[in-house]
Order: sequence, then C-alpha cells, then structure tokens
Amino acid sequence: MLDLEVVPERSLGNEQWEFTLGMPLAQAVAILQKHCRTIKNVQILYSEQSPLSHDLILNLTQDGIKLLFDAFNQRLKVIEVYDLTKVKLKYCGVHFNSQAIAPTIEQIDQSFGATHPGVYSPAEQLFHLNFRGLSFSFQLDSWMEAPKYEPNYAHGLASLQIPHGATVKRMYIYNGNSLQDTKAPLMPPSCFLGNVYTECVDVLRDESGPLGLRLRLLTAGSGPGVLSDSKMRLSERCIYFGDSCQDVLSMLGSPHKIFYKSEDKMKIHSPSPHKQVPSKCNDYFFNYFTLGVDILFDANTYQVKKFVLHTNYPGHYNFNIKCCYTDRNMHNLQQVGLYSGPPGSPSGETSSPSQVIFSKQHKSVWINILFWTSTDDL
Repeated sequence: MLDLEVVPERSLGNEQWEFTLGMPLAQAVAILQKHCRTIKNVQILYSEQSPLSHDLILNLTQDGIKLLFDAFNQRLKVIEVYDLTKVKLKYCGVHFNSQAIAPTIEQIDQSFGATHPGVYSPAEQLFHLNFRGLSFSFQLDSWMEAPKYEPNYAHGLASLQIPHGATVKRMYIYNGNSLQDTKAPLMPPSCFLGNVYTECVDVLRDESGPLGLRLRLLTAGSGPGVLSDSKMRLSERCIYFGDSCQDVLSMLGSPHKIFYKSEDKMKIHSPSPHKQVPSKCNDYFFNYFTLGVDILFDANTYQVKKFVLHTNYPGHYNFNIKCCYTDRNMHNLQQVGLYSGPPGSPSGETSSPSQVIFSKQHKSVWINILFWTSTDDL
C-alpha cells in the first residue's frame, strides 16, 4: 500500500516520486514506468469521439488514484483519490488516513482545521468540505439521511454542518479556490529537471510557403530574463529550412536522440530494385522529446529538410511526445473537422490531430497529416 504525503494546491507523493500539478503527461508516465513494481495496473482513459473535449486520465486502479490532465496542454490539472482504503495519506508528516485511522470528519478537522461548514450536493448525496487547493467529499451513512441535510433555500442557507462520523469518499488536489473552475497551472520549476520545454512553437511563413519554426523556450533558472512569478527563463529561437546541423545545435542544444533513417522500404516496388546501388549514408533525425519536435537533416548537405511536430493525440502510434504549436494558415484542418482550436483561440489558429510534416524541396511546399505513421517510415 502506498504511503503518500498530501500538499494542498501542489502535489501527492513520497520520498521516491511526486505527482505535481502542472506536470507534463510524459513526465507522469515516466514515473509510472520507473516504479512499475510498486504502481501497477494503470489505465489511460480518453474519449475516442472527442478527445479534446474531455480530460485525459491516468487511472491507478490498484491505488485508487486518478490523474486528470488538461486535454489541450496535457499538464496535470487535478489529482483525485477515489478509494481511500487502498492508500495511506498524511499531511505535514501526520497520517489522517491509514488502516488504523479512518478519515472521518473529526479526523479531517483535527488534521486540517476546518473553519467553515461543508456544502451538501443533493445530486451526489455528498457533503463537500473545501479548502484552497484541496477538497474532501463525505458520503452519508444511508440514503435515508439525505432529506435531513437538504438546505433551507427559504432562508438562503446552502451550507450545513457535516454529520458526525461521516467518512471521506473522495479527495481532490487542484489549483485555486474552486475545483469546478480549476485549470492546469504552469509547469513548476521542479518538473524541468534540467530539460528545455516550449511555451509555444509558431510556423514561420512567407508568400512561397513555410520557412521554418519560431520556438519560445522555457527553462528553470535565475538571473536576467527570468519570469519572477514562476522562476522560469523565457527565450526565443528560430530554425529555418537549410540551416546546418551546427546551427541547430547552437540554437537548441544537443538532441535527446539521433535516429538514422533506414533504406527506402518502397524500393521493392521499383522496376529494377536489384540494380539500385545502396546508399552509403542515410538522412537522420534530431529528436527533441521535451520540445515535441523532430528535425530531419539531409545526409549529403547536413541541412534541415523537414520538421515533424507532434500533437500527442490520444491513440496515436507515437503517443507521449507533445509540441504546442500554431499555424495560422492551416484553415483546411478546421474546415474538414479534423481539429478545432481551444476555446478563445483565433479562428484560423489550429493544430493537427497527430503529426504535421513541413518540408520544402525545389521551391515546392507540401504538408502531410499523418494519423498512424511512425517516424521510422517517413
């Protein structure tokens, strides 16, 4: 059984790992993979019909915990403990839920110091006791008790005292004062771990087509240029078609991985495949996983010839690599219903469902939308 520390409006974890609000999905998955011997039976839940309208959920069924990620930015928004019998919980080092301690209203009051009564929800048959960044839901002992705690709307009373002995059914950790209005916070500096992330990536264009990418990079640090409220450094870099390998390294640093393309898998369909001379060198990718960008270099010129931007669409082959990018000229995606921008975004500001390839060859420009294609096949 997991023994976890609760930090309101921040995190749930122990000495080995911590799920922190604002954490990117890929980092949470990495924690689960590393500690697979203690955290087992993890489900990924999402809507196949409208995956961008519902939260992406990692359900830790063995431990009774759900991690809810925002559908668009895929950062951790809410931590829900829905079965307190499967986990031990403590606050400031003192347990308020364990095999020996029941999470009753009296115990919660002792541990957190409730200063106001709970709010009763007739639809859920639950009392909700809310703190900043933390909420407890208490279940009634029987359905027959519900009418006794209905609020007296004639006097405008919607808050009532939680009955003695009521136990916690669910616990939520979130950002802000309201669970209903909460949003995923910015990535905290503790989640950077020396890596560079993107605030956004813009596709640069002119009349002839795409020119390259403008990346707004985020790093954790101190000194000039640091955002005071988040302790993060913001910088801007531009990468263009035709840039050399050295240019990209100086702008973005070393890639997480270099992948060399295999021989063309379609040459077997050519008229005389046996007469073709094998290539002595192959094109290669720079894979920047935390940026969600792959950059393809020509094997002969060592210059940029293609960009691959990952949207991390649920169900995609290359799921778990995310790039937050915009391309104001891709109106056709929204017209055919492949993707709708987030609420409040400009009408022409859209992204693709899976991957978008930007390539420029002999002054001709083409864009492909890939749904089930590995970068190995590009």
